[in-house]
Amino acid sequence: MGRFTIFARMDYAATIDYLFQQLPLFSRIGAAAYKKDLDNIRALCTHLGDPQLRFRTVHVGGTNGKGSVSHMLAAVLQEAGYTTGLYTSPHLYDFRERIRINGELVSEAFVVAFTDRIRPVMEQLQPSFFEITVAMAFEYFAQQQVDVAVIEVGLGGRLDSTNIITPDLSVITNIGWDHMNMLGDTLAAIAGEKAGIIKPGVPVLIGEWQEETAPVFFATAVKNDAPIQFASRRYKAVTIDYDGYHRKFQIENETGTAVEAVEIDLPGIYQEQNVATVYAALQLLREKGYRIRPEHLSSLRETRKRTGLMGRWEQLSAAPRIVLDVAHNPEGLKQLNAQLSGEQFGRLHLVFGMVRDKDVASVLPLLPRDATFYFTQAQIPRALPVEELLEAAATFGHRGSAYPDVNVALEAAVQAAAPEDLVLVCGSIFLVAEVDRTRFTD
Repeated sequence: MGRFTIFARMDYAATIDYLFQQLPLFSRIGAAAYKKDLDNIRALCTHLGDPQLRFRTVHVGGTNGKGSVSHMLAAVLQEAGYTTGLYTSPHLYDFRERIRINGELVSEAFVVAFTDRIRPVMEQLQPSFFEITVAMAFEYFAQQQVDVAVIEVGLGGRLDSTNIITPDLSVITNIGWDHMNMLGDTLAAIAGEKAGIIKPGVPVLIGEWQEETAPVFFATAVKNDAPIQFASRRYKAVTIDYDGYHRKFQIENETGTAVEAVEIDLPGIYQEQNVATVYAALQLLREKGYRIRPEHLSSLRETRKRTGLMGRWEQLSAAPRIVLDVAHNPEGLKQLNAQLSGEQFGRLHLVFGMVRDKDVASVLPLLPRDATFYFTQAQIPRALPVEELLEAAATFGHRGSAYPDVNVALEAAVQAAAPEDLVLVCGSIFLVAEVDRTRFTD
């Protein structure tokens, strides 16, 4: 007789604990959770009947901006009348943030039922946490019969678990210095990994033209007979109004002619490039037959409400202003500095923490010189211990105090801040995720 295992059915809390604790999880252990092939995700989806083939998709990758672009595209597609799935990672507070349909979180019942159903295969394949969540998203979208799903790449592109789809459009926002230990130590090498989502015959949109990476994208597109465009060479988004909560852009074409006015509730100045990328992507989707009209862009004014995006220059309260931003790599911090230069505030109180696999030598020099620092760490093994961060920051002239967790650090910053000051939490997605939002109201 063959061997078999009987699994006890779990409730939602036990299911989530099982997924977090039993599977290799990148946020917990780092590079060891990164699989070097697509074998597991293909096997999982084959077992499920290849659900990823039963709906249309848009694939979004890149170093920075891919989350914002994914959420904005989903908001517009929803407004255009499409039942729209959205898969993003990581989540901030609730695992179910990763999988949404028209902004609604995947049900707890589905998460439990899916995990219970797939556990025998999981025990056999030993997949990663990310591989399971991708398969879960594909199955949920197929079961719920979405019209289209916006799928955000998790890490890299070529070997990312999402990279078994054949989308209607591939989008790569930009290339920057991040995850070099896994993706390569040159921008061209990193671009090569990101370019892995380019599929035969599928149009690809690159958000930002960069001299070091453009040849890589052109070569990959030609090899795959994939039409290629660069959003930054077609459109430019220029801020024409900003009130702290919304930013209004004028979108200009390559001749400098205004073609559209767009208002979004993601107020960071760094959204200029993302908005241009979204606008270009929507034009390409229209060419693919999507019924997207100019009036559907009004949905961008409520992107947060429609899709649940958090942590992008997100203000929690005023007097003092408390802002969360998930900027955590050199390009993200450069964009954050540009945002700060356009803000009005008294003193800057910076609550900051990093993970240990980031390059502190490229990140710490970019921190504002005139800030009061509150160094801390996320409560995960990947976190850079706050004592090490404090010591490293001092070598770059940044001095402050150490706190055991982000909420203790944030409380200290708020107590020290005057009403006109700005308290900013950044440096790690996982750090932002641990902020207790229930303590603040705007």
